Amino acid sequence: MKNFLSGARTRPIKPQGVRPKTATAAIALAKSQAYQDAADAESTLKAYASDLAHFEAWCKKHGFPAAEPDPAIVGAYLAAAGEGYAPATLRRRVAAIARAFGMAGHPLDTKHPAIRETLRGIARRHGARPRRAAALTAAEIRMICAVCDQSLPGVRDRALILLGFAGAFRRSELVALDVEHIVWTREGMTILIERSKTDKAGEGAEIAIPSGSSPETCPVTALKAWLQKAKIASGPLFRKIGKGGRVAARRLSADAVRSILLARAKQAGFKSKWQEPVSPHSLRAGFVTTAYGNGVPDEEIMRHTRHKSLATMRSYVRRSKLSTSSPAGKIGL
Repeated sequence: MKNFLSGARTRPIKPQGVRPKTATAAIALAKSQAYQDAADAESTLKAYASDLAHFEAWCKKHGFPAAEPDPAIVGAYLAAAGEGYAPATLRRRVAAIARAFGMAGHPLDTKHPAIRETLRGIARRHGARPRRAAALTAAEIRMICAVCDQSLPGVRDRALILLGFAGAFRRSELVALDVEHIVWTREGMTILIERSKTDKAGEGAEIAIPSGSSPETCPVTALKAWLQKAKIASGPLFRKIGKGGRVAARRLSADAVRSILLARAKQAGFKSKWQEPVSPHSLRAGFVTTAYGNGVPDEEIMRHTRHKSLATMRSYVRRSKLSTSSPAGKIGL
């Protein structure tokens, strides 16, 4: 089963024993490989590759054949890892293993009791409430942005955080933005999101972000200040800043967004809770929570956040809902 997932690439499915007889056929096979590679996000493929390597190493250590799609072996692997990993992680590992077997032409029955019931048993016995990102409020965003000075990193970080919050962006969406995706308007700006996590077909989405009421926290003002100070006219919107204050040509990585936000939150004295830590998703969760608390209708929030499911979007509604809708406040105490 080796090399079915190598790095962030997938192995192409080729006709067995058939060689392309024409250049057109060879090109078609190459295109098929490219499309297979693009079927999942790069981060998903990297996670799958890591999961598969872990499974193969476990099989080798314990003398199991990793190349056979045997549900009993996968079930034993899950049982061995049960207490050390969250159920969601184990489900992803099953998906990675099943994908590898499927690419090899040997489908794995993931609904077999050896797999399905093992996962259910692990969740029942060892499952715990999953951690979720803290939902940052507008006041907390102001507090974090206040520590961003007028240096290049400070101006960039303020723009990154304010835009991430106002646009309810995922970090992958933020770092994928180019200057060409921004259209300045009288009210503020519109931003084209070419592709996102839930936009598998690449249809794209456009959202409007109006100017804020305060210059210190206006995402439009912050973004203009960053582009002007960094002298960026085209290409990646948010970039690395090297030694000597040199703005790099390449864009920030998704991991860099996390590092920047955590560093600024710590600098501002913001203390994370274990159950709800600060993460890049705190910007998106905070937008939904704040908008809900301010009475914005569900459909308007979903249109802005690009959520496909109302249930998923409402799962972000935390502090505002707890503080205003709890029945404990309606029993006359």
